[in-house]
Amino acid sequence: MEYQSKINELYEDMTSNVKGRVLKDEPLKNHTYFKIGGPAGILAEPENTEDLKTVLKLIKKHDVDCFIIGNGTNLLVSDDGYNGAIVKIGENFDYFSKVENKVTVGAGTLLSVLAKYLARESLAGFEFASGIPGYIGGAVYMNAGAYGGEMKDVVKKVRCIDLDGNMHEFTNEEMEFSYRHTKLTDSDLIVLEAELELTYGNKDEIMDIIRDLNEKRITKQPLNLPSAGSTFKRPANGYASKLIEDAGLKGLRYKGAMVSDKHSGFVVNYDNATCDDVLGLMRIVISTVNDKFGIILEPEIKIVGTTLNN
Repeated sequence: MEYQSKINELYEDMTSNVKGRVLKDEPLKNHTYFKIGGPAGILAEPENTEDLKTVLKLIKKHDVDCFIIGNGTNLLVSDDGYNGAIVKIGENFDYFSKVENKVTVGAGTLLSVLAKYLARESLAGFEFASGIPGYIGGAVYMNAGAYGGEMKDVVKKVRCIDLDGNMHEFTNEEMEFSYRHTKLTDSDLIVLEAELELTYGNKDEIMDIIRDLNEKRITKQPLNLPSAGSTFKRPANGYASKLIEDAGLKGLRYKGAMVSDKHSGFVVNYDNATCDDVLGLMRIVISTVNDKFGIILEPEIKIVGTTLNN
């Protein structure tokens, strides 16, 4: 059977059996912070965990490729899109509940919203995440961090589902947290919810820290232009942004993409950039930094539907 026929049949099956939203040929630029990306064969937003199980079962039944996304904050999607099923774990998984200093959080909860809630409850330790524009699911998946804090510092347990619909639970130690990496990063596991453990603090002091960190973010990061956050991982020695700036690349433009002239760690969508524009600029940055300093920068952003080596 032709692959496109499989996608068409999957779409028909999903529209009949999935409770959440199911879209065909949905532009993925509508679901990424970069505002870049061609159409998904199918985009499904399951209503809850049981609905997600149905989605995954149907994808397996029709033997169609799939990719899981959240808020799309660190994604660069091919201009050709994704010829398969995109499963979005989004607002339908936005919930949290507190018992003393432990909080259970759904994968579709915005970090910024959760940070403000925890501050109001006088719970400290999550301030670092207040300005990260993603969901809990993606943050746990990649051990997101900022300003000296990481998800590993607050996560107690993580509940996941695999592509066969089996449930899994991992402790902090079992997650194997490291810099922008966990045991989930190289697996097919999908984060459903996380249990966080915080410490009690002074509400006003917590709010002051959040305000201070958000002010730093506003003044130092190019929030006025679409991007996927920090483009490159921090190398073993030094910082990607300093290496890029020292290589004379700050503000460099390549077609519609630009190394931010405000923070050289960000490649931004300056003028209706395509995926190819961003990849082209990333290649220039990697090559130049390697030539000057002998350090090969690795992408921190997730590239979907294409590769940096094309």
